[in-house]
Amino acid sequence: MPVKIRLARHGKKGYAYYSIVVADSRAPRDGRFIEKIGTYNPNTNPAQVDVKFDRALYWIQTGAQPTDTCRTLLSSKGVLLKDHLLRGVKKNALTEAQAEAKFNEWLKNKENKINAAKESNESKKKADAAKRLEAESKVKEAKLAELSKKKAEAEAAAKAEAEAASEATEAQATEAPADEPKAE
Repeated sequence: MPVKIRLARHGKKGYAYYSIVVADSRAPRDGRFIEKIGTYNPNTNPAQVDVKFDRALYWIQTGAQPTDTCRTLLSSKGVLLKDHLLRGVKKNALTEAQAEAKFNEWLKNKENKINAAKESNESKKKADAAKRLEAESKVKEAKLAELSKKKAEAEAAAKAEAEAASEATEAQATEAPADEPKAE
């Protein structure tokens, strides 16, 4: 029975997430599987990968062949490196302690890279938000300046109109004498 480590798709259209499963290669993609050894969610940044490390290592050592994507995911979690180091221990090329030290050093470097990537993403988001806020405030100030200019013009026009109206009433008052009340 040829065994593969592959992805089984779940989720809705346009928002897929995957289970990392060990399955017979003849079984359908989302069908019967032997064991679920993890999950993979590519919708987050960075993509979220959860793997049962011991079970994945067991299946790799047993001879299960990972697909290309699963090979990349397992490699990013260190399963393939651990398998490589344990094969070196079997061949007496390394001691168990040396293999464990190399693996822990690799794991620490990997965590530092991931944290640096997360921090750079966060700082990029903050910088983009600040840039958008600054652009928005410039647009708002321009609109306020234009609005105040229009308001000042309208007030000046209203003032000129009021002066013209008061002058017209004064002119009418001087031209036509007022009717004197008749005494009865």
